[in-house]
Formats: sequence, C-alpha cells, structure tokens
Amino acid sequence: MSPPRTLLDRLWSAHEIVSHADGKSLLWVDRHLVHEGSHHAFAKLKARGAKLAEPELTFAVVDHYAPTRRHGQIADPRITRMLQTLRRNAEDHGIRLFDLDDREQGIVHVIGPEQGLTLPGLLINCGDSHTSTHGAFGALAFGIGATEVAHVLATQTIWQMKPAAMRLQIDGALGPGVSAKDIALNWISRLGTGGAKGHAIEYAGNAIRNLSMEGRMTLCNLSIEGGARMGMIAPDETTASYVKGRAFSPRGSAWDRAVEAWAQLHSDNEAEFDRDVRIDGADIAPTVTWGTSPEQALPVTANIPDPASEAHGNAQAVRDALDYMGLSAGRPIEGTPVDQVFVGSCTNGRIEDLRAAAAVLAGRKSKVPGLVSPGSSLVKAQAGQEGLDQVFIQAGLEWVASGCSMCVGMNGDLVAPGKRCASSTNRNFRGRQGPGALTHLMSPAMVAAAAVTGTITDVRPLLTGRTA
Repeated sequence: MSPPRTLLDRLWSAHEIVSHADGKSLLWVDRHLVHEGSHHAFAKLKARGAKLAEPELTFAVVDHYAPTRRHGQIADPRITRMLQTLRRNAEDHGIRLFDLDDREQGIVHVIGPEQGLTLPGLLINCGDSHTSTHGAFGALAFGIGATEVAHVLATQTIWQMKPAAMRLQIDGALGPGVSAKDIALNWISRLGTGGAKGHAIEYAGNAIRNLSMEGRMTLCNLSIEGGARMGMIAPDETTASYVKGRAFSPRGSAWDRAVEAWAQLHSDNEAEFDRDVRIDGADIAPTVTWGTSPEQALPVTANIPDPASEAHGNAQAVRDALDYMGLSAGRPIEGTPVDQVFVGSCTNGRIEDLRAAAAVLAGRKSKVPGLVSPGSSLVKAQAGQEGLDQVFIQAGLEWVASGCSMCVGMNGDLVAPGKRCASSTNRNFRGRQGPGALTHLMSPAMVAAAAVTGTITDVRPLLTGRTA
C-alpha cells in the first residue's frame, strides 16, 4: 500500500513531469492567466523569437490598470499604453482576452472561477501573488515572476520546489458578523506574516466546510499574506455546485467523470503535515488592521498595542507603524475616524461581499465618501439585478466598474496622502493605495459599518435584526 498522502501530494504528483536531485520539479501548467503586468514576459518571448506553447491554455485579462470610470477617453497615457500592449500581445499569440469592454471583464482572480477556468485538480499560474485564490477549488495555484511567466508561455511548464505541507484547521461556529476575511486576518495576526513561510496551507475543519465558495476564495487569497506559497481547500459538494454550468466547465459525461475524479482530491486521514495549527472559530471576532502589515491586526474591540509591551525585536516595528498610521498606543481601535471607504478587489469583490456590505448600508447613509467596485462585469450586472447598486448609491457611495481599483492604485483610484481608508482589500503596506495613504483592512461588512458611522466600528450591533 502507498503511504498516506496530503492533498498537496496528490496535486503535485499529478502534474510532475520530472524531478531533479536538487528537489525541483518540472510541472505541467493547466491554466496560465496573464494581465497587463505580463508585458515583460511577452517581450522576453519576442526577443527569442518564440511562440506560445499552448495558446488555448492561456487567458489574458485587463484588471490592474482598468479604469473604473469608463467614460470617454482614458486620461492617463501610461494606462492606455499598458492596455494596448496587452491587446497586441493577445492578438499576436491568439490568446482569449477579457478586454475592458468585454461583458465578462473583471479581476483575473474573480473571472477565473466565474468562467469555470478554475477547476479542481488543475495547476494554475499567473504573474500575480494572489493566484493562491484559485486553491479554494482544490487546485494547485500560485503566483510566479516575470521570468517564470515567460517560461510558462514558451513551454506550458514551470520549475518549482515543492513546499512543505501545513494544515490550518478551523473548527467551531463563527459568530455573527465574522467572515472569511476575519479568519484570515486572525490567523495571520497570530502566526505573523512569516508564519506559513515555505508552506502550502490546506484549510480544514467544519468552519471551513461551512464557508461558501466566495468565502473560501477570500481565505485562500490571503494565504500569501501569512507567507504561504499557496492555500487550498479540498473540493466538495459546495465546490461542484459553484462550478457546474460555467462557461469552461465540463459538461455531460465529462462532468460526471470530473466529479468522480474530484472526489479523490483530499488528504488521507492518516496523512502527516509538516505543521498543524488549530483555531477555534468561536474565538474569532470581526478583525481590523491597525498597522502597515496584515499581521498588525486585532479584534475591533481591542486596544491598539503599546510598543513598550512588545518583545524587543518587535517594539520598533510597532512604533514605526503607529507613527505612520497616526495612532496612539493603548487607545481603542474602535472609534478611529476614517476619511473614506472602499469595497472591492480580488479578495472581497464578489457578489457575496457586495451583499454583506449592502446588508449593513440598506436604509442608511454613509458619513464619508467611498467607492464600490465589483470584481467583474458579471458581478456588477448581478448586483444590479438584486438592487444592490441602488443601496450603495442611495447610501452616498460611488458605484463604478470592475477592476483592481483602489486595492493597488495603478488605475487612478487612489487614497490621498494622509487620508485614512477602511478597505476590503488585501494589503495595508505603506503607499499601497497611494503615497501616504493610511489603510485599515477589514471585511466588506466592517467597511460598510465604517461608512455608516465615519469611524472604525464593530459591525455586529448594526446587524441586529438584519441578515448579514
């Protein structure tokens, strides 16, 4: 009998073409997703006179530089140039492009699953760190650099060192107002941004099984913020229900065979992990970041940390973060005024995220300006059908088109220097949302609560008598 295997073992061996003595494996790539930032890789390909190995397995997406206000000519010539370069590369190589005016356009990590390009058992690469999102489907998914993107384009393979396996088990029931975003920020704050370094995380436990696919994608998306190479969740009925009937999903007898194969994608009961972490879901509260790293997060009811009480090696980092963020040690994080809010990104721009924010905002007015950018054009259309757009507009927020928007600030959507933003995005690094911007990460529902009160606020009292 073969030894017990983890989900990582199964996915890795299914894609391994050859392995070297140095530990590196040559892996077959089932889906390669590219966006505007992949122009360096295409240039390398052109310089060598090479063609794409498998154009039908490569898909191009306009997202990072996509203007979310689609009115007239794009004002910034640099954005225009980036979009035109992607269009030219897609046309030259015969790649399917989800362009700016495509009814199925959106953020790469939103439309991959939405289109059924993301399926259990696949190996998926993209020149973007948050490719870990796709692991929510039981896929082997990780971001790669420009040189690696060029290698995949030319060969449809990638050299990779197999990471160690880590199981992060969340059991117990999540409380009201607690979401996958809170799970992620909670474990990252506990373990640190290097807590899962060199590992592939498999999320397990009944709290994970009870998450929707949108929640699972949020959790896997944020895996890399804790240092992980990738995150993954074994597929189940929730996975199959989400995938069924999507544009690129199997159909007919192929669907039946696929579902049968997906049932084998799990860790054996006796499988051993290099690291095992367990967290009680009941201990997780709505969580918000206070500093300049995702690990600098705490329950919304807690006080801002004091550098004097930190370990010697961490005290200066806390002091620097508080100085940049303009916060005082020992004070409650709740009640901190915000200048604006943002709902969107590949972390929290799906329909479930918009519903969660709208549930808080319905019948209320925002005290601060804000932006809501759906993760794709299809999500925007569905939100319109459900009347969510009107909730945001009536609350006084700006309802814009899909794109990475204010997550990364490459497209004109910026937080002004010194302004504080409650954001549903994935990184609160200095300058991430614009030079001098002050970013607090939180769930979409918590962003909505901040909008309603004008401060960082515990969303739970606002949900009383409402459906979250």
